[in-house]
This record gives sequence, C-alpha cells and structure tokens, in this order.
Amino acid sequence: MKKIFSTLLILSALITASYGQDWAIHQLENSPRHQEDIIVENGDRNLSCFLVYPEVSGKATVVVLIHENRGLNDWARSMTDQVAGEGFIVIAPDFISGMAPGGGNTPDFANSDDARTAIYALDPDEITSGLDAVCKYGSEIPAGNGKIVVMGFCWGGSQTFRYATNSDKVKAFMVFYGTGPGEESEYTRIKAPVYGFYGGNDNRVNATISDSEKFMKAGGKKYEPVIYEGAGHGFMRSGQDPEGSVENKKARDAAFELLISLLKEI
Repeated sequence: MKKIFSTLLILSALITASYGQDWAIHQLENSPRHQEDIIVENGDRNLSCFLVYPEVSGKATVVVLIHENRGLNDWARSMTDQVAGEGFIVIAPDFISGMAPGGGNTPDFANSDDARTAIYALDPDEITSGLDAVCKYGSEIPAGNGKIVVMGFCWGGSQTFRYATNSDKVKAFMVFYGTGPGEESEYTRIKAPVYGFYGGNDNRVNATISDSEKFMKAGGKKYEPVIYEGAGHGFMRSGQDPEGSVENKKARDAAFELLISLLKEI
C-alpha cells in the first residue's frame, strides 16, 4: 500500500509539473492559423523558427518574438500564435537551435535548466547576427508589408532593448520585463520607439527603469514604460496559466491589449 501511495504521489507531481505547458499546447492545437517551422540561414549556425500567419486579406506587419531564458517552449510558441491572431505575421527564433544533445533545439534539452544554461552561454554578437537574419527574412515575406517590430520577454525583453541599439530597420521595440542597456552611450544608437511592460513586484528589473528613462530622455528618444501593480516577473506567461494569480491575469490582459493597440498604430 505504501509503495502504491508513493507511486501516486510521484504521478501527481509529474502531472502538476507538466500542467503549465498543457494549456499552451491546447491553445496551439486549437488555433485556426497557419503555423510552420522554418529555418532562417545565418552563416555557420542556422536558426529554427516558428512562423505563424494571421487570417487577413491584406499585407501585415511582421513581428519578431524573442523567447524567455528557457528557450522556444510551448508557451513562447503559444504567444507567437496569439499575437498572429490579432492580424500580424509573427516569427519566433529559437536562439539555442542546434545546441541541445544531438544537435537538437529547445524541446530536445533534458530540462529547462539545461536550456537556460545554453542561452546564457550565447555570444551577444551571435544574438545580434541572428536577429539581423530573422528581421531580413521577415522583411522579405511576400505577405508582409515590410514593417518589422521586435518584442521579447524576460531574457528576450533585455535582448529586445539591446537590439534597439543595433538596428535601424525596426519600427518599434516591445520590452516585456527586460532590463535596458547599462551604458548611456548605448542609448544614443537607438532610432525607434521603445515600449516597456513591467510587473509591479519585479524590482530587480524595475530598479533599472529610471536610468533607461533618463538616458532615453537625454537623447530625445521615445521610451514609454508601463508598470502593472501587483504583477510579478513573467506575468505574460503566468497570467495565461489557468492557475495564475488574479494580479498576473489582470496585468497580462491589460498588457496584451496595449501591445496590440501599439502594433496597430505602426
């Protein structure tokens, strides 16, 4: 009896642990949109990407979505599809493409911690090169209107802000709970508006907002941060989880609405 009970506890824990991805998978599987996995060539290391097309009659703005520090997982793919559902072509590159055992991608790592370790081993210039390649690919999609927007979450949010200092071809940057560049000189290279989305209970990130505001203002750059009180770090993901907190759900809905409104203005 004790052995059976222990087995049940283990199974329960496994179900609980995997549940966080179940709702994302469900959303993806029930989407009516065209989804495909593509390869974007980038020198010696190509990037596997998830591409989703909206159901629209005209050409659409292309959004490049940068995942969190756990790679292009089910939630990141789900968010890619959801943004596409609002009328945008969305491409999400897997920045740890080919780095998993056997040359695999994010799903092929033993666990999300291994994926995170691989992400933090990436060279910044390699990330910039990859984004350049994906943005170029996006600008040449026949169904696209030539306009590119970059957005990202957590690690991807910081990479979005950093890429703003390295590209003059992107129309706007949407930073979700990511830190800005550390040096004032880096902000002088930013050409497009930066919009920030932050959780009120995320002071590790929020403590950097004032410097970003100061440096952007000094250079005459547009930076509009919004803080959602009561929400934590990663509220866009946590707020989509059926078991997420009320505060994260509220912030997620408000931030998504603002995001789509901003994208439609571009």
